[in-house]
Amino acid sequence: MLSSNGLLRQSCRNGAQCILNKPANIAVLTRCFSSSPSLPSARTELKKNYPEHVPLTLFGRAFLAVGSGIGAFLHPERGDLIATLGEATASPYFINQLRDTMLSDSTGRRILRDRPRITSKSLNLEKLRAMEPGTVGRTYIEWLDKEGVSPDTRAAVRYIDNEESAYVMQRYRESHDFYHALTGLPIIIEGEIALKAFEYFNTGIPMTGLGALLAPLRLKPKQRKRFRDIYLPWAMRNGTRSKPVINVYWEECLEMNAADLRKDLGIEQPPDLRELRKKNKRKPVSK
Repeated sequence: MLSSNGLLRQSCRNGAQCILNKPANIAVLTRCFSSSPSLPSARTELKKNYPEHVPLTLFGRAFLAVGSGIGAFLHPERGDLIATLGEATASPYFINQLRDTMLSDSTGRRILRDRPRITSKSLNLEKLRAMEPGTVGRTYIEWLDKEGVSPDTRAAVRYIDNEESAYVMQRYRESHDFYHALTGLPIIIEGEIALKAFEYFNTGIPMTGLGALLAPLRLKPKQRKRFRDIYLPWAMRNGTRSKPVINVYWEECLEMNAADLRKDLGIEQPPDLRELRKKNKRKPVSK
């Protein structure tokens, strides 16, 4: 018969394999730490605060953060792990702080009251394609088409306990592609790291800071130098001085000129990353 420590170690081993297996079976792991009678700290079913909510014990949240962090570093293409890391590390303090940022702003309060969702249906993508060039809506849809992505791929928030804060995380997650479109950063790993750095200095979400700190270790030396010399200073400067992007009511800005919105927010576009990469490839190799 296993002791409590033995049960804990066994649960950890099972949880680690659960996180790193592909496809991820994170639901199995969270059941281990939300209501498992095998663990002393989780003898009773924890209360669900909204339909998708998966309540966690303190240990379960910590384990989920570590496991998803390791998995996301080893497999940066795994969006489910990145999303899980974001939720596990943001709650409760950081996401509540971001919610307070919204509550302190009139537009942010309206967003929290209206609870809009960013999807292909709510935005009407065909209508965006018919908008004037240079508008936020046209810039956004052109970026989506160029990068081959869809607004319908964002996972539902599950691991944040407060229902209103869970919506804040959902709003941040669904607004991410607007940040891409407004800055012009592509979805290649260099572009994602640069945008994560900007998001960290603007929103304070820990996962974005971890991504900006650790993900460059996966870059080639020339890519790391480019991030360090160009995109990290840009992210620090623009993330700290610009208005909180979480308070942008994107649905009401679609017909606005994108350059005017950048100016209003205090965001300057970084150098075109793909052009810099092309120039670097065209440079003759010195013998």
